[in-house]
Amino acid sequence: MAGTAVPAELGTKPIGSLIRQYAVPGIIAMTASSLYNMVDSVYIGHIADVGSLSIAGLAVTFPLMNISTAFGTLVGVGAATMISVLLGQKNYQVAGKVLCNDVTLNIITGVIFTAVMLLWMDPILRFFGASDATLPFARDYMTIIAIGNAVTHLYFGMNAIIRSSGNPKLAMGLTLFTVTSNAILDPIFIFVLGMGIQGAALATVLCQCMALCYTFWYFLNPGRFLHLPRSWKIFRVDWKIAKDSLAIGMGPFLMNLASCIVVLFINQQLVKWGGDLAIGAYGIVNRISFLFVMIVMGFNQGMQPIAGYNFGARQYGRVREVYIKTAGWATLVLCIGFLFSEFLSGPMVRVFTSDSILIEKAAHGLRVMNLAFPIIGFQMVTTNLFQCLGMVKKSIFLSLSRQLLFLLPCIYILPSLLESESGVWYSFPISDTIAAVITALFGLSLLRKLGKLRDGDDPGILGSQI
Repeated sequence: MAGTAVPAELGTKPIGSLIRQYAVPGIIAMTASSLYNMVDSVYIGHIADVGSLSIAGLAVTFPLMNISTAFGTLVGVGAATMISVLLGQKNYQVAGKVLCNDVTLNIITGVIFTAVMLLWMDPILRFFGASDATLPFARDYMTIIAIGNAVTHLYFGMNAIIRSSGNPKLAMGLTLFTVTSNAILDPIFIFVLGMGIQGAALATVLCQCMALCYTFWYFLNPGRFLHLPRSWKIFRVDWKIAKDSLAIGMGPFLMNLASCIVVLFINQQLVKWGGDLAIGAYGIVNRISFLFVMIVMGFNQGMQPIAGYNFGARQYGRVREVYIKTAGWATLVLCIGFLFSEFLSGPMVRVFTSDSILIEKAAHGLRVMNLAFPIIGFQMVTTNLFQCLGMVKKSIFLSLSRQLLFLLPCIYILPSLLESESGVWYSFPISDTIAAVITALFGLSLLRKLGKLRDGDDPGILGSQI
């Protein structure tokens, strides 16, 4: 069957070479995706007279974006993970059904999200921290993003499957296309056409539409080992596959949903102790921090097809090796992020705004928030590995522990103790440190069990032992 040689290399090629081959495109794609969001913030932050309020309004939409991402990952991550394992088992027929399910479920979740947002936009935005001053900007941006939500879900979900099916360079190329085209369209729509924050949202949706058109063309090619049928059957849902896929995606879904809940409380505490500009500062800090986090997520994306394929092929030594090497690279990246945050916070913040008060708040927040960066790289990789191997309960627990068990209480306790918004910022390194210790225990246990298994052993033994 055409194209079967591409994924087969996941089980034979040296792990170091595979990480470079799969992670580098993932890193470029995820970094570009982070820049994609940063471009909007940079342009919006420099809109004449209202830049500071615009960026605060944009920050208010972050929880809603996280909800949208949560439903996208619920469908897309589960499908991509299943396809990696199925390709390792050379089960191309079922992999094709998973792809079809991914399309239909993404459309359903995207349309439902759009309907809910358009019906209750203002109350939802106010619930997430919008004030009378920032609500108009948040509404203008989020209305257009909500209308294009089904497109966003489909594009990101199918892009993940392109990468998992052995074509990481194409997945990277599509992401780079959306970033480049967004950077070109943003200033045209925002400044030349005078659309303001609405122009940024429109540019985002249009770029994703163009990338999605090519993605469909790619998967409609019957010559590929993984493709969509050219008939109405593309929309038929296999509910057993859907159940398995959603179960795997539940971990990252709950993680993103928890992130939404946490950001809600962060916004409320920041408004209470620092006003609208404090929310704007968090928006800037979040964008900068995500640049480094997304690089680690790129490594995770590179690890995912390698770990999933070899787990499906019962080559456990290779699974262990890719985990250790990926965790090492992730730690290095976030150590660099820590140095940038501590010593270059001012220059990085000034890219987004010229407001002196906002600069001061954001620079302080960046230095404090990322104090624990050096110890959370392996935490992200470990959580992702459990997801790759289909160990849903472990992945969900590790995903939620940092945000709900540790971060949320700190957000309410520390600001009152310090009597300032600094308490919100210090909540992050404290909760990160506690979560990293717990994750280390899970990771060491997994490594020990993988070390006991010989290639070809029943993986069910692994699942029952952990």
